[in-house]
Amino acid sequence: MADRTFASLVPRLNPSVPGCPQQTMIQYIRDAAIRVCERTLIWRYVQPTFALLPGVHEYAYDKPANTEVHVLFDALVNDRPLDRLTLEQALYQFPDWADPYSGQDLATLWEEIPENSLNTAEFNTEEFNSGSAFVLPDGALAEASSPRAVTQLTSDKYIVLPAPDDDKVYNMRMVYALKPTRAADGMAEHIFNELEEAILHSALQYLLVLPKVTWSDRELAAYHAKQFIREMTERRARANLGNMRGTMRATAPRFA
Repeated sequence: MADRTFASLVPRLNPSVPGCPQQTMIQYIRDAAIRVCERTLIWRYVQPTFALLPGVHEYAYDKPANTEVHVLFDALVNDRPLDRLTLEQALYQFPDWADPYSGQDLATLWEEIPENSLNTAEFNTEEFNSGSAFVLPDGALAEASSPRAVTQLTSDKYIVLPAPDDDKVYNMRMVYALKPTRAADGMAEHIFNELEEAILHSALQYLLVLPKVTWSDRELAAYHAKQFIREMTERRARANLGNMRGTMRATAPRFA
C-alpha cells in the first residue's frame, strides 16, 4: 500500500496562504486528514485473519503503521459476528471480565515446560532447534469459552469476551475504519487522492482564521468551510453506498 505525504498538498495551499511556513501547512493538512477520515469513515481496512490464543483475551490491532482505529465495523470469529459492546456494556454483561489464563500466576504457567538444556554436556540438535512446547496447566482455561463479544480497551487494543478456550481453533477477522496518527507524515495514497479536495478545503478553512498572520482572510475561510461541507457530504454518501448500484426496474400498475 503506497503512501502519499501530506507535504505533497502544500503547493495547492500555498497560493491561498502566502507567507505561511511549510511545517504549519503540513500540520493543518494532517489535522484536516484526521478530521475527514473521522467523519467519512472512508479509509477501511480488513485486518489479516489470525487465530486467537487459548486463555488470552487482550489483543493489539494489526493495522498499518502511523494509523489509529477510529471505528470497528465488524469482528467475526469462525465467520460468526461478535457482539460489538461499549466498555460499559461489556462490564455489565461480563462482570467477571476475563483474566489471562483464568487468573493463573505466571510462574504456574511455566511449571510444566521442560527445563532448558543449555550448558549441558550433551548436544541435541532437535532439542535446540525445535524449542520447548508450551503446556497449559490445569485450570488455566477454567473460565474460558467460545468468544461472543468484543470491546475496545484503548485506541490500540481490544478485548474478546470470554477468553477463548482450546476446544477448537478460533479464527478472527476484523474490519475497521482508520485515520492517521498525530505523528503521521502521510497516508495511503488511494485514500488521500479520494479525499484530497475535502482535506484541502478543511485545512484552508482553519489556516485562514489564524490571528495575527498576514494571510488571514475570514471571508475566504467561510468559502472554504462551505466547500468542505459539500465535499464531506459527497464523500460520506459515497462511502456509505460504495461503487455498487442496484438494478432499476419499472413495473406497470395492475388494473383490477
